[in-house]
Amino acid sequence: MREDLLPAHAVLASNRIGEYIRETPLDESAYFGELSGARIWLKMENLQLTGSFKLRGAFNKLLCLEPAELEAGCVAASSGNHGAAIARAMNVLGVAGVIFVPEIASPVKIEAIRRAGGEVRLFGIDGLDTEQHARQYALDNGMTYLSPYNDLDVIAGQGSCGVEISRQLPNIDAIFIAVGGGGLISGVGSFLKSVHPDIDVIGCQPAASAVMAKSIEAGKILDMPSSSTLSDGTAGGIEAGAITFELCQRFVSEYVLVSESEIAAAMCEFIDSHHMLLEGAAGVALAGFKKIATRYVGKDVVIVICGGNISRETLKTII
Repeated sequence: MREDLLPAHAVLASNRIGEYIRETPLDESAYFGELSGARIWLKMENLQLTGSFKLRGAFNKLLCLEPAELEAGCVAASSGNHGAAIARAMNVLGVAGVIFVPEIASPVKIEAIRRAGGEVRLFGIDGLDTEQHARQYALDNGMTYLSPYNDLDVIAGQGSCGVEISRQLPNIDAIFIAVGGGGLISGVGSFLKSVHPDIDVIGCQPAASAVMAKSIEAGKILDMPSSSTLSDGTAGGIEAGAITFELCQRFVSEYVLVSESEIAAAMCEFIDSHHMLLEGAAGVALAGFKKIATRYVGKDVVIVICGGNISRETLKTII
């Protein structure tokens, strides 16, 4: 697949995976609207099956594989959500495999992978170390490696979220999306830019782990450490040569960095006003919007609530 065909492939992916995923609501938020003076629409991927947008890319990738590749089995690396999505997709499609998880991954996300039927193995501290190990394991064992972001089929699958948004809301002035490896914002951003050329695609990252934002600023993928963050789903490095780097250069309008206290505050506001859970990465997108909200008075703004998988312990720390 050529990168310039991503928008078309997002539409194909949306049709391909439709029977396996949930079309999530795009709900208007009275609270964040009154707070900002904008019309705020929340894309509720926290209500997706497995509790995260990652299921989209997982199913699309597996459904694009050849029968021989499926027979040989698959390997994934994940801080949690990608692993749970891959585990569910492999279980539904009858594919064997193993999922490597960083040793510091959230226990609730590890348990979610196991509940979805995945075989979990722990390796590494940084997510990038885990990815590199999993890729090598797949190579050594003749299996297919399923990247959480560095794969055009995965990116197209995540882009199906943008296809849904465009059907649910005719006019969109801006969209705020949390960024880790860049798979979600690459897929959604490339599609929405194809139908709304003037849309602002805003990438949001925790200041404690702003690898993509700093890499874009430097003009190359940086090998830099990350500090502990509530947004464990976006934490860690970016694989060398990742295709998402160039896609983020092309489709992301700007990056907003937020502190841990800003993430926690945004999460509490969402929980109090919407009476449901969200994970740290979703709090990053909300906090990013709040930081530059004055630009969008009277505008239609979408914020992607990318997941709802939060541990009880983390929930205690923010309340």
